[in-house]
Amino acid sequence: MRSLAVAVGCLLLLGGVALVAIADQERVAALTAVKAEIVRVERALEESHGENLELAQKLTALRSQIAEQDAEIGDTTGFLQ
Repeated sequence: MRSLAVAVGCLLLLGGVALVAIADQERVAALTAVKAEIVRVERALEESHGENLELAQKLTALRSQIAEQDAEIGDTTGFLQ
């Protein structure tokens, strides 16, 4: 009877060790996936930053054109008041 209890205890111990090993592997896989996602998001952020700079330059140019056109059509004589 004692040997049966020892055998069952050993099986439970081995099962627990296997369970811990599998959980650790899943944790490592999850960490790897998260790190890859962080790299992807950082790259996307860098790309969008470059695009934002280009759009800001275009917006500045358009605002300058609007200011020039506004100055051209501005009522300097006070006739429209």
